[in-house]
Amino acid sequence: MNRYEGYYASIIYAYLASLGFKITGEDVTNRGRIDLTVFTTDNIYIIEFKVGGDDALTQIKNKGYAEKYKNRGKDIILVGINFNEEKKNVSMVRWVRILKKVN
Repeated sequence: MNRYEGYYASIIYAYLASLGFKITGEDVTNRGRIDLTVFTTDNIYIIEFKVGGDDALTQIKNKGYAEKYKNRGKDIILVGINFNEEKKNVSMVRWVRILKKVN
């Protein structure tokens, strides 16, 4: 199953890179690896892909992936994308925005 996650991540990576975004694939944290981190002027997108039953957004939250970027002064958007293994298609997309700290 992991090889399918890599396939989907590479397709999204290629698309976003062609648009000129700064992207880090397999972004290492102290609790795991973020599939894709995308940096824009105002936001940081943390994207996780899952094939099968596990919820990708829940993994991002449980592993605290956003902690790595919380002091960057940007909103962080967590994006979980699930794929159906049999249909080879997107089965769920969930996201949540973490607002930057306002002083």
